[in-house]
Amino acid sequence: MMFRFAYPVLLVLLTGVVGYLIFEILKKPPAVTHSMASRLVELADRGSTIWQRIPLALRALCLILLVLTAARPQYYNVSREIRSPGVDIVMCVDTSGSMQALDFELNDEPVDRLTAVKKVVSEFIQKREVDRIGLVVFGEAAFTQAPLTLDKGLLLGLVDKMTIGMAGDRTAVGSALAIGGKRLKDLKAESKILILLTDGRHNAGDLTPQQAAEAVQALGVKIYTIGVGGKGPAPFRVKSLIGTRIVHRKVDLDEGTLIKIADIGGGKYFRATDTDGLAEIYDIIDQAEKTEIKVKQFFHFRELYPYFLVPALILLGLEIMLKSTILRTVP
Repeated sequence: MMFRFAYPVLLVLLTGVVGYLIFEILKKPPAVTHSMASRLVELADRGSTIWQRIPLALRALCLILLVLTAARPQYYNVSREIRSPGVDIVMCVDTSGSMQALDFELNDEPVDRLTAVKKVVSEFIQKREVDRIGLVVFGEAAFTQAPLTLDKGLLLGLVDKMTIGMAGDRTAVGSALAIGGKRLKDLKAESKILILLTDGRHNAGDLTPQQAAEAVQALGVKIYTIGVGGKGPAPFRVKSLIGTRIVHRKVDLDEGTLIKIADIGGGKYFRATDTDGLAEIYDIIDQAEKTEIKVKQFFHFRELYPYFLVPALILLGLEIMLKSTILRTVP
């Protein structure tokens, strides 16, 4: 609940009430001119001056309450109804062994590819406030890490728990597409998006990437593909008899297949060679698949003017009664 005046500009009338009160206090009272009038002071009651001020005080309070009444005091609250057709998004993330490559950076420190991907994916999830998002993790096999949901806290927690090799060390691109498409198949949404991210070449599973892409496209799903990794041999941390050391290995990123998948799915292929580039790619996808959010606000008001008007009328009546009886003055 919040408080407000519907017509706050009327509160300026309070300055007029204050001015009237000062004028009444400072003005000289009516006087009787008589040679012996000064003798009458001795007969006057010392407390009579206070009693004479009571009608003025009642009138001032009455005017203040009337000004507050005119300004229309209210309690109110606001409720919102969000209307959005929403976009259903499944993100297929490669967690195969090649994602250990240390060719990405966070805060000027080298990190493996999956760590960088997790950060960027988490930021993407936070931006899609009203869209259902699902997660598919793949390596040698593919499985659903999170079904499509609006629970962003759940999604962020599951992204954080992704680990390299959790689905095997090889790369089943076709299986990942098929699982993602299956998740989107029977859902009703204005737009369905599948984002596939990998740094390798399809080398596991019975379903080819092209076959899976055609099946997913037939379901009305748009496919974006992202190839991760720099060009040339990538650094890997390996353990040996003399301790941990860095070796460079070539990672076989199959860009041709990823381009074909995106073409079949009516989307685009992107290449991310560093963390900033990866973040820019997700920003591009975010803008391209923007959800139009329609927010309707409802204001609920509770009028409070009776709580000011009724006391004002009571004070006015009390002033009239006192001036007509015990505080009556002789003209």
